[in-house]
Amino acid sequence: MNKNDLIETIADTAQISKAAAERGLNGMLTMMSMAMEDGERVTLAGFGSFTVVDRAPRTGRNPKTGEVVPIPPRKAVKFRPGKHLSKKLQ
Repeated sequence: MNKNDLIETIADTAQISKAAAERGLNGMLTMMSMAMEDGERVTLAGFGSFTVVDRAPRTGRNPKTGEVVPIPPRKAVKFRPGKHLSKKLQ
């Protein structure tokens, strides 16, 4: 499912226009992004939670040359499914 499919599903389920569904979805994604940029955890009850984690520096390898390449530290988003979603996936 891509973003357009999600917008169509929201519009059909909520019986609203696609434009309104898109505005709502974009607003939600913007707020989630802003919260995670501030280091906050975003939890959607029954679905799961998104957290920002620090990735340590490490070394990788260029697959073409075999050369060792340093990979700098970075931040990444981690998703942990909630109980309800985990049960549905089993």
